[in-house]
Amino acid sequence: MYLKKLHLHSFRNYGEQQVEFNDHKTILLGDNAQGKTNLLEAVELLSTLKSHRTTRERDLVMEGATVGQIAAICERRYAEQHLALTLRPHQRRSVMLNGETLRRHLDILGILNSVQFSSLDLELVRGSPENRRHWLDGLLVQLEPVYAYILQQYQQVLRQRNALLKKISQEETLVKSSMQQLKLWDEQLATTGARVTRRRARVIERLAPLALEWHASISGKTELLELKYTPNVAPLEDDPEKVREAFLEKIQQRRQAETNLGTTVVGPHRDEVEFMINHTPARSYGSQGQQRTLVLALKLAELKLIAAVVGEPPLLLLDDVLAELDPHRQNQLLLALGDRFQTLITTTHLNAFDPQWLKASQILVVEAGKIK
Repeated sequence: MYLKKLHLHSFRNYGEQQVEFNDHKTILLGDNAQGKTNLLEAVELLSTLKSHRTTRERDLVMEGATVGQIAAICERRYAEQHLALTLRPHQRRSVMLNGETLRRHLDILGILNSVQFSSLDLELVRGSPENRRHWLDGLLVQLEPVYAYILQQYQQVLRQRNALLKKISQEETLVKSSMQQLKLWDEQLATTGARVTRRRARVIERLAPLALEWHASISGKTELLELKYTPNVAPLEDDPEKVREAFLEKIQQRRQAETNLGTTVVGPHRDEVEFMINHTPARSYGSQGQQRTLVLALKLAELKLIAAVVGEPPLLLLDDVLAELDPHRQNQLLLALGDRFQTLITTTHLNAFDPQWLKASQILVVEAGKIK
């Protein structure tokens, strides 16, 4: 797939801006706080409907404007696709695909696949389990857009079940009707939770060997990387009914704890993904260099897996990461990309780039929300 055009209207610090991408590599050059990252964020929003920088719609719309819009033309193997996302600070956003307004926003997922790599991604290693769950879920949505609905269903069940558990925890005596309702939510939690768990387990199984291969290449085979999915409910095999039974069994085991705490303690919202380097937890003992190598290996593995599953290479969004990588890791990254993946790169200077890369790249200068 190839992003041909991007149009921004009252988005972040861009008033009105159209960009045409003429090469597989585009370097966005400019000082900090000029709008380089904002442009990558616009692509990310069209790709995933989410921003890794904010959850507030009003942050995305230019100050003083009532509406912001991101529109793009993406060339896919089968057809050209026109995407548009309209943002309103105090109203529901709207999504369009090929001129048609989509009733279900999630239907736009999978049209523009992308992988983002920024300095914030180091939190994948050293941050909370929630960071790793979000990363895993984001990858799954790229591979299997229907997963967004599956995750949404699980989260709805979780909210309803938590509300009931909170009510039960506040009751002086257990009310029979409340416990009967809870059993119904148990069934739904087991059904939806099993769908999430099985997909997470499968994607780690596919991603791990790719990440290990890249990690060995970047580290010169001096370090061994291990990726391990540690689900809150650990099924013995990938069988829908057996996974569901495992959920129900654990729910029964933790019934007292849940009713006392007033919250759900069983389910994929408590899963973990473990990264080990030479059999040692990377989160606790990995150096910054080791952590950067690990994240770089993960991102390259994501690219390869999405390309294999989708049948087309995704975009790569590199937000000022070359400065974070030493020359060896930079070269590994640039060699791995070649001309296969369309890449948008932000940087404050061009010194980090190989001269051949510069020669083969489109260079756009970003200054105060204007692109030259």
